[in-house]
Amino acid sequence: MVLVCGELALAQGMAATSSPAPTDAATPAKSGPKISDLFPDEVVAKGKGVSIKRSQLDDAMVSIKSTFAARGQDVPPDEMNHLEQQVLDRLIQVQILLQKATDQDKATGKEVCQKRMEAFRTRAGSEEAFARQLKSVGTTPEELQSKMAEESTAEAVLERELNIKVSDDAVKKFYDDNPSKFEQPEMVRASHILISTRDEANKELPGDQKSAKRKKAEDVLKRARAGEDFAKLAKENSDDPGSKDKGGEYQFARGQMVPEFETAAFSLKTNQISDIVTTTYGFHIIKLSEKIPAKKIELAKVSPDVKEFLKQEEMKKHQQDLQSYLDKLKKDSGVEILDENLKPKQTAGNDAPQILPPATGNPKPVSK
Repeated sequence: MVLVCGELALAQGMAATSSPAPTDAATPAKSGPKISDLFPDEVVAKGKGVSIKRSQLDDAMVSIKSTFAARGQDVPPDEMNHLEQQVLDRLIQVQILLQKATDQDKATGKEVCQKRMEAFRTRAGSEEAFARQLKSVGTTPEELQSKMAEESTAEAVLERELNIKVSDDAVKKFYDDNPSKFEQPEMVRASHILISTRDEANKELPGDQKSAKRKKAEDVLKRARAGEDFAKLAKENSDDPGSKDKGGEYQFARGQMVPEFETAAFSLKTNQISDIVTTTYGFHIIKLSEKIPAKKIELAKVSPDVKEFLKQEEMKKHQQDLQSYLDKLKKDSGVEILDENLKPKQTAGNDAPQILPPATGNPKPVSK
């Protein structure tokens, strides 16, 4: 099981589910009181410069679970305790590594964090959508950025201590040797106006209300075809929070939208406005802005992702060195786990907790 620390896992999980797609306007349920508001916030692990509280572990676990849920996966109940042990180990690692961070490590961590945050905001579609996604799991952009900066700095310390470096030549070689990984399929840039037929609980509206929504969609379509500014109409009328602030615009390849929406968008001519398209979300009015032919993405656009991927691959080659280094740091810091249930069980084989930094998988082409 590949794990990442809580806040980065949350953000990666959001990225995995934030492909452009028409969404309903349902408001996330308000989160209830946190466990730490009801019970004392006990320390579950401590050492020299290390103090992990139950609330920190609980917050990280919520983020991890959110990531699994976003990918349509559940954590088996019999693995939950082992998962908690792994997440706690990660939190300890971060605190220990931060003590060894140089000014350059902190600068590198800050830069990496900013790039990741920008990427997550872009994928979310708008600042409002980004904040709403985080609110649904009980955090804020500011809290996420703070914790991600710590994790990015910890990664920078590991890279420096273990002399993990990836040259520009290595990046170019990987790019040249793996052309299929950087193929961008045919895409369209299109805007839409969604008149939702679902209520705040995400349930289908009754027939009479749907008829009224259909009438509204017809009126908006007439205005669009009469020449009114489409982006302005989207901002004023669309029920899709992921795109209305951008004038309803999305850029996407086949397979990213619901079938009815995708078929309509790809069948339009440039600047053509569709008839009303009905999906499970409601009534859509779509305007095609551009058809983008399939192509190979330029090296400059994917270079940062490739470099990150190659760093992770180098880390995997140094697993033993990584574990030995982190074990030594924990021993030197006198780290003690105070909760008996969180102490790792001694088992044979390769059941040791995964270690930083997080594996990021294959480099993926970017669509911009």
